[in-house]
Amino acid sequence: MEISEIQVDGYEKVVRCRDQASGLHALIAVHDTTLGPALGGMRMLPYVSEDEALFDVLRLSKGMTYKSAVAETGLGGGKSVILGDPRKAKSPGLFQAMGRFVQSLDGLYITAEDMNIGIPDLELVRKETRWVTGLAREAGSSGNPSPYTADGCLVGMRATARVAFKCPDLKGKRVVMQGVGAVGSRLAILLEKEGAHVVICDINEKRVADLCAEYGFESVRDESHLDVPCDIYSPCARGATLNDETVPRLQCKVVAGCANNQLLEPRHAAALMARGIVYAPDFVINAGGIINVACELLPGGYDEKVSLAKIERIAESLRRVYEISAQRSIPTSEAANMLAEERLAAGRARKRSKR
Repeated sequence: MEISEIQVDGYEKVVRCRDQASGLHALIAVHDTTLGPALGGMRMLPYVSEDEALFDVLRLSKGMTYKSAVAETGLGGGKSVILGDPRKAKSPGLFQAMGRFVQSLDGLYITAEDMNIGIPDLELVRKETRWVTGLAREAGSSGNPSPYTADGCLVGMRATARVAFKCPDLKGKRVVMQGVGAVGSRLAILLEKEGAHVVICDINEKRVADLCAEYGFESVRDESHLDVPCDIYSPCARGATLNDETVPRLQCKVVAGCANNQLLEPRHAAALMARGIVYAPDFVINAGGIINVACELLPGGYDEKVSLAKIERIAESLRRVYEISAQRSIPTSEAANMLAEERLAAGRARKRSKR
């Protein structure tokens, strides 16, 4: 196994691993540990090059720093990526090699589930390192984070409705949801229980049909969902869905969903603001999963009641974001970044005072 460091300005540690025996080619980026060790998921994708994988892991790890800072998890931001086709390249040897790679950072980076990585994969990683979260409850871990991400999005939707509609009640609100995977489907069910009128779409048409049959949701074809008038548009799958083509088409007062990296570019938050649409910054509203996973690392161990109480605080974080946005006349995404930087600066000050 060959582990080498990549120098990147603004990042505490970026390392690559090549393991000829298992075929592992992976990167880990630790962006900032001011507030605690870097927690962030592991993903596996058939990147066309290491440069593409490096771009992804750097972007995601910085996003995790900001997400954890705003959510006050007491952790920093990191991420890991495995270069390879998850349909063909997965093997016990590969994931155990990945475990040794994670272990080489000696707790500076803590991993969890992300795209194309499930609990069985992480259980193999866990054979070689203890720095793994999000395993099954039976293993003393917190289990699948998806329900908690959905719970946090619901909390955030109520907080955003208070700003946009002057009332947190979602009853009667028409919500168009793009993407009903593990998180989106749970959020749709929660919204239906709140009395919202839920319209769903997904590239997986069978999943949509099954959910409509079971819960009575209305559905719309994925390619035409932006043309449906609604109170809340909820992107819950693909990233970069808020862009030059889609923002002018939106027929809503609120954008609030659980997808990551919803803005194609930062300027699209300003475009939403110009249209009078209240945007719940994705890394603030979708932090429920990382909050839940972070609770595994508390001194007393995982306690779901503690996790749910912390998830409720997403509402307060969003309230502060909207307050900063209104006071400074800036897009909510910029306000969220400012809030993250405020909390990182406070953490740095605390560290200096202890020296």
